[in-house]
Amino acid sequence: MRVLLVEDDSELARRLELALTEAGFAVDRAGDGEEAAELGETATFDAVVLDLGLPRLPGLDVLRRWRRAGRNMPVLVLTARDAWTDRVEGLNAGADDYLGKPFQSAEVVARLRALVRRSGGGASPVLSLNGLDLDPAAGVAQVDGHTVELTARELRILEYLMHRRGRIVSQGELMDHVYPMEEVRESNTMEVYVARLRRKLGRERIRTIRGLGYRMG
Repeated sequence: MRVLLVEDDSELARRLELALTEAGFAVDRAGDGEEAAELGETATFDAVVLDLGLPRLPGLDVLRRWRRAGRNMPVLVLTARDAWTDRVEGLNAGADDYLGKPFQSAEVVARLRALVRRSGGGASPVLSLNGLDLDPAAGVAQVDGHTVELTARELRILEYLMHRRGRIVSQGELMDHVYPMEEVRESNTMEVYVARLRRKLGRERIRTIRGLGYRMG
């Protein structure tokens, strides 16, 4: 899953990026409101962590701009403000969840996972499909009760496809959601990873829709 992290405190942003990356997210960062607004309008993210106290453009204005543009990705707002009126203002502007500073990085990760689950129409933390179970938080995949060893990248790809089970996912969409922007991407990389997943999970679990992409379920 690809996440946009918007935080102007470089040390806090570094810690959060590390925690999110270790949890299996592909992370892109923005350090001010203008950069965040542009990224949110031009790139696709599964979720956003958005600080409100940003230079150049306040976080609430960034959020309103995204929502006016029809950008509906889940947004977790971070803020040092304590007043309940500030929380209400953020939620009314289109935030999906709210976390006050100081906080633990693990809570940010857990809240993001919950937001992604809800946006995909799911409630359980474990994704299940025809005998295949994936626990993204634990990084564990099982086929008919037997654990299958997957790399971090394979887990990311599988999680994205399972969140969109029943839908066709193009190679381009899949790459956009499992790689951060600055990482080099090669055209045949996704085919290699999908082939590995098929060998480990069973060829029938990930179907190729010729000329369109991949589908699970």
